[in-house]
Amino acid sequence: MTQALIFDTDPGIDDAMALFLILASPELDLLGVTTVFGNNGVGQTTANALHLLTVAERADVPVIAGAGAPLARVYKPSAARVHGEDGLGNIHLPPPARAATPWPGDAAGFIVDTVMQRPGEVTLLAVGALTNLALALQREPRIAEAARRVVIMGGAVFSRGNITPVAEANIYHDPEAARAVFGARWPVVLVGLDVTMRSTLTEADLAQLAAAGRPATDFIARIAPVYFAAYQVFGIEAIPLHDPSAVAYLLDPTLFETRTVSLYVECEGRCAGQTIADLYGVWAPLPDVEVCTGVDSSRLVSLLKHRLSA
Repeated sequence: MTQALIFDTDPGIDDAMALFLILASPELDLLGVTTVFGNNGVGQTTANALHLLTVAERADVPVIAGAGAPLARVYKPSAARVHGEDGLGNIHLPPPARAATPWPGDAAGFIVDTVMQRPGEVTLLAVGALTNLALALQREPRIAEAARRVVIMGGAVFSRGNITPVAEANIYHDPEAARAVFGARWPVVLVGLDVTMRSTLTEADLAQLAAAGRPATDFIARIAPVYFAAYQVFGIEAIPLHDPSAVAYLLDPTLFETRTVSLYVECEGRCAGQTIADLYGVWAPLPDVEVCTGVDSSRLVSLLKHRLSA
């Protein structure tokens, strides 16, 4: 069965791999790409999304620009050392050949219109800050009942953070939005650092992809070195598959072990962006979120390499 999908993203090197995986998967019907700030400003992430679809020869997919700042705080770019100054490995792409798709109400408007036109069908896959989804909820709360589900790459529920000691970057960039999205009445699956740090591509894996000679794998070979070098600083000789892991969940949920927990998002102080499982129920009521806690990493990596190389 084909899954109708909106991909909310801030490309981003791992976002690029995730988008290519979506496009290589016939089970997924990509209705549109909505962009948000995060790995770069929204102007750059939108340009990057347009370029990625050009590489994949999928100019038919609309790209709709979204939020450029969090709901209630100042956006402070911090990902250049990981993704490059341009978000795509410092390869200095020319201006995109086409513009983002005009849409009334921007990305949030696209999400509202698309979900309400196809109740019960559309999955929202969010791999950046959750601002677009929160804005869509503000404009039309009924989307929480009309969407099929929300799958999010974000959070560090049972592990340490990657942008602060306790927070994962996507949640940290707009914790107020994350709190709103988790609290809405739609099913939420969180594919966070608890699993994404366990599935990695080594230099040998990247060489295998490069040898495939496909447009997507050639592009990944160009942008991956900056990402690889960023993790070497921390003694990791591989690149984590953060955003592709969320796509993999859609393709094969049996890759993952999950646990439903009551989830709290901290919005204040040094711990802003922390995602905390209230395992004892002392902070009730809190929303229930399905959190991925385990992953068959070898199968996930094999899935990614096979799809992108086929």
